[in-house]
Amino acid sequence: MSDEDVMPYARFDSVEGLLQRGRGLGAVRALKGPLAAAPFVYDGIRRDWRWDGFDDRARYLAGLVRDLGLSPAPVVELLTGDEGQCRRAVDVLELLALDDCDEAREALRSHVREGALWVHVLESVSGIWPLEWWEDLGEVARARIGGEPEPPWFTEPWTRFGIEVQRPDRGPIPRDLTGLAVGELLDLLAGARPGASGKVEALRELSRRDPVEGLIPLVPSLVTPDGRRPLPLLRRAVDRLGALAVPAARRWVGDEREWLARLGSDVLADHLGPEVIPALVAELADQWRTRAWCGPDATAKRLARFGPAAAAAVADLRRFWLRTPHSYERAAYLEALAAIDPGGLDHAHTESLWDCEERARLLGVAHAPDHPETLERIAALRDDPMETPDVRAGAEARLATTTTACSP
Repeated sequence: MSDEDVMPYARFDSVEGLLQRGRGLGAVRALKGPLAAAPFVYDGIRRDWRWDGFDDRARYLAGLVRDLGLSPAPVVELLTGDEGQCRRAVDVLELLALDDCDEAREALRSHVREGALWVHVLESVSGIWPLEWWEDLGEVARARIGGEPEPPWFTEPWTRFGIEVQRPDRGPIPRDLTGLAVGELLDLLAGARPGASGKVEALRELSRRDPVEGLIPLVPSLVTPDGRRPLPLLRRAVDRLGALAVPAARRWVGDEREWLARLGSDVLADHLGPEVIPALVAELADQWRTRAWCGPDATAKRLARFGPAAAAAVADLRRFWLRTPHSYERAAYLEALAAIDPGGLDHAHTESLWDCEERARLLGVAHAPDHPETLERIAALRDDPMETPDVRAGAEARLATTTTACSP
């Protein structure tokens, strides 16, 4: 089964497919052929190629527009497209503005004055632009806000402009159960106390405390009303138990309820010894066969703790790293490979310096070899006004360490 059979992405080893996936190699190859790559870069803004909302693309695409010397005009045009296109264009243009692209900055300021999605634009740029770039738009905001169906929700920039904001309707405020003893929390979870609707709050509180073994027998009953899913925060509370949950997990894995069997399997995978390696290797292989792009990162993390003993998983880990469209998970595969079979990862770590995901870039900054091209790229990350604070700080630290090591 090929990628083309299960998803609309281009081949993983083509420039188009690499750019769709946010791979660092896509950016490197695009730099060698800007004219050929330009349509794919613009398409990455026009169409949302992210596998889900956790994937990053804005900095990656903004960097490509800048580094390939592309005109921002086609991106500006997307501000008049549908809402998704407009939001993606905003994400890219506000970053380009930080890199002294006047056309990008003026396009967004003009959208605040006249565009349909002006509220989103103003809230977004106020989060990352210097105050002097948007503070003068207060009069425009006060004049336009009256035509909006609802007051804005976010504090900035509205309170600065003297515009009333409202709190979004996110349901009831969680109860404060910090004063309850452990026994009282367990009684609430067991339904033995009035106010059983506070079970989620009880789980939240238990997940903050030392492990409570009394939670274990209650786990199978802590489900949503339809009985199909665990209550929110149950997994976090069980994770807090650590190895204490292993004996019960051996029973849970045989339960007919899928969610409980999955929970039991996860507990065992997290805490048993090398005997779980074959099952984890088989799980990863099955995830690859079914192209399960969401979730293999958890399997990879579990395999990583066994180091070289999990070598049977290396081939599938490499396949996932090369081909996954779910860029958020890519760093987990590289981390697992580094723990299990670190040989031959210099190219992967170097490529990661151009990856769309911050975690991947941080891995590249930390582990790419001390080659001139690598150090040049790390210096560029350090000085990039569009880059995240953590990556810039990591790059600065890496270069300082390299300079110290090279000093006589």
